[in-house]
Amino acid sequence: MTTLADYRTLVPWAFLILCGVHQGHAAELLVEVQDSKGAKLKDAVVFVENTKTAGIAPTAGYELEQKSKQFNPQVSVVQVGTSINFPNRDKVRHHVYSFSPAKKFELKLYSGVPANPVLFDKAGTVVLGCNIHDTMLAYVYIVDTPYFAKTDSNGVAKLANVPEENYTLKVWHYALQQENKVVEQSVSVKSSNKAIPVKLEINHANLIQGE
Repeated sequence: MTTLADYRTLVPWAFLILCGVHQGHAAELLVEVQDSKGAKLKDAVVFVENTKTAGIAPTAGYELEQKSKQFNPQVSVVQVGTSINFPNRDKVRHHVYSFSPAKKFELKLYSGVPANPVLFDKAGTVVLGCNIHDTMLAYVYIVDTPYFAKTDSNGVAKLANVPEENYTLKVWHYALQQENKVVEQSVSVKSSNKAIPVKLEINHANLIQGE
């Protein structure tokens, strides 16, 4: 016969199982990205993939604004299945478009916030422009994994809460010498990992001003 004392022992364990604690540990993965001469690279897209990471639904949408006749941010990384809103916060109208195979679309001349966000449902690189302002340029990189980040001004990307498993680490930058090349290496994620260094061959003439 199960006593009240038995239930007091069983319930906490059942709660832990329901919360997924039995699934193992997670860790933060740090990646340091530099160019071939050792200069820190901002806005590199860093992500990890394995057989378990594809097809996981994103948890939130994304906003990519137009302000001061620029896209902000100029480089974004989102998960497959993410809907992006494109609010225009300028006093002039914009016409946002992409001819990239990963996502072709047009938001014709508009002010304010479009009625519907744009669904990005395929992995790959999307280059954004404005039909009215030729100097406006932005990149959206779509990944099929929930474990991704973008490097900061110190060239460091922090991927949080990555399950401790084996992955393929992939790094992309919009100014790579070989366009759309993704640099890859195998990595085993553990809590004891040190920052992983990655070097990229960059065409500095293609860097966005200020980077």
